[in-house]
Amino acid sequence: MARMNVRQMWAAKLAGKSVPAAQASPVAAMRVPFEGQVLGIDPSLRGTGLALIEFARGRQPVLLRCQTVTVASKLPMAHALGEIHRAVTAFLKDFTVRHVALEQTIYVQNFQTAQILGAARGAAISAAALHNLPVYEYAPLRVKQAVVGAGRASKEQMARTVMSLLGHGRTLALDEADAAGVALCHAFTWRE
Repeated sequence: MARMNVRQMWAAKLAGKSVPAAQASPVAAMRVPFEGQVLGIDPSLRGTGLALIEFARGRQPVLLRCQTVTVASKLPMAHALGEIHRAVTAFLKDFTVRHVALEQTIYVQNFQTAQILGAARGAAISAAALHNLPVYEYAPLRVKQAVVGAGRASKEQMARTVMSLLGHGRTLALDEADAAGVALCHAFTWRE
């Protein structure tokens, strides 16, 4: 039987005709699963989420460490940026991190908010750059699609799904769950 495109297959299915079984694409067959440690980062000036996950073939991802870098609003921005940099550096020194994955800045209407988020991202990225690690960025919609399967999932849905994927017993803080989601998204969608 000649190869059919999607439109032809739908037309045949709707007409009640037989449709060939789906074939695995050669690209999917060649995909090598991600192995190693990924540091996921959900950047924010006053509450940056960090989650380190280890991926190995044949077993469930393992959450090695997570943290929310909380900085009081009374402290200056420079102090908050230093804390973010210090926390990311501590993760990178203590573990053999292969990749760093960050959530991209979402669209914000307020220019000042965008600047603040950009500064927080810069503090995290600079720590990874000083350790010569590759940094990958993912849009929040893509993270939710890769992890939950729905781009409009709530933060609570994301946290529940992340915890079930990791087999984690304790409830993660929302910032930590978002960071773990970014790391999971990277491992699930990464291509060599």
